[in-house]
Amino acid sequence: MLLSLAQWLQTMSPEFGYFRVFQYLTFRAVMAAMTALLIGLVAGPFVIRRLISLKIGQPIREYAMQTHLSKSGTPTMGGVLILLAIGISTLLWFDLSNRFVWIVLIVTLGFGAIGWADDWRKVVHKDPEGMRSREKYFWQSVIGLLAALYLVFSISESSNLRVLELFMSWVQSGFDVNLPPKAGLQLPFFKEISYPLGVFGFVLLTYLVIVGASNAVNLTDGLDGLAIMPVVMVGSALGVFAYVTGSAVYSKYLFFPHIPGAGELLIFCSAMAGAGLAFLWFNTHPAQVFMGDVGALALGAALGTIAVIVRQEIVLAIMGGIFVVEALSVMLQVIYFKYTRKRFGEGRRLFRMAPLHHHFEKSGWKETQVVVRFWIITMLLCLIGLSTLKLR
Repeated sequence: MLLSLAQWLQTMSPEFGYFRVFQYLTFRAVMAAMTALLIGLVAGPFVIRRLISLKIGQPIREYAMQTHLSKSGTPTMGGVLILLAIGISTLLWFDLSNRFVWIVLIVTLGFGAIGWADDWRKVVHKDPEGMRSREKYFWQSVIGLLAALYLVFSISESSNLRVLELFMSWVQSGFDVNLPPKAGLQLPFFKEISYPLGVFGFVLLTYLVIVGASNAVNLTDGLDGLAIMPVVMVGSALGVFAYVTGSAVYSKYLFFPHIPGAGELLIFCSAMAGAGLAFLWFNTHPAQVFMGDVGALALGAALGTIAVIVRQEIVLAIMGGIFVVEALSVMLQVIYFKYTRKRFGEGRRLFRMAPLHHHFEKSGWKETQVVVRFWIITMLLCLIGLSTLKLR
């Protein structure tokens, strides 16, 4: 929005030539981060008071950690603060004609709406389980598949009209269209190596990345500040990949696929980092507010969508290793419990408690120890992910 205004002012009079600074992506990225941070810090107390007045308190499950029972009633659904800061800041600073930022915004708000419905049932209908898994996965699948069908053709095309034309030709050809190499699965640490996926393979991978990342972040969001800081770090690192992928010069030099328009995602990533840091101000232990599913599902989906656009799905799994391990711990716990119950007549647990952060709490780690150590691990994993920019 501000970019369009600056361009209009420059055409009106040469006196406004200094507004050319708005054309620099890095300048707008810094301003987006600062804007989101200020919005979050200023609006935070009001949002928390509003949530308290509405009696939107976090319900604690009966089988939860005993040390967490004191958190019952803490305002939840604080993810609306994050989404508000991200939305306003992104709309102010990004190029409104960029289709990639729009699709990420739509996916983020769509998953946020699912999380809102889930949280609302928990706090209003006093149901600790919230939205049932089948219903939640259904709506996640709808948004994820629609986003995947759009992205599979937009990666190689520069306009929405061409995306529609390519989609129609795909249908008319009996679902047989070859995608360019840059739409394949990119392997980190290797130069110009990608595995062709085809349309169906790309859609399936995109669906799994978006929905999987969304639920992985949601499972990680169990301790004060545990999920939001890794989101900030991984999102910031993805912003670097977006900047490189969107640049014809840097992408060629670093052997990355050039995707015109992807660089504008740096604005969204910067806004997400600023909003996340502002939320952490209120979410640090002892938390004044929880983000809830409205925040966790939305942020995870945003990370997944950005990773797909910049063709770094594998790197996302590396940098977001904490999210991956947390999700795997839940899956392994359930599988092992069902297997031992069928085999021995009694269900046994692989971990003391899942997700994994609760296992470490049960092992004697303090909550703040788990959180900070998971942050350190994420920082290390992000550095490994960023090293793939040059180690190819």
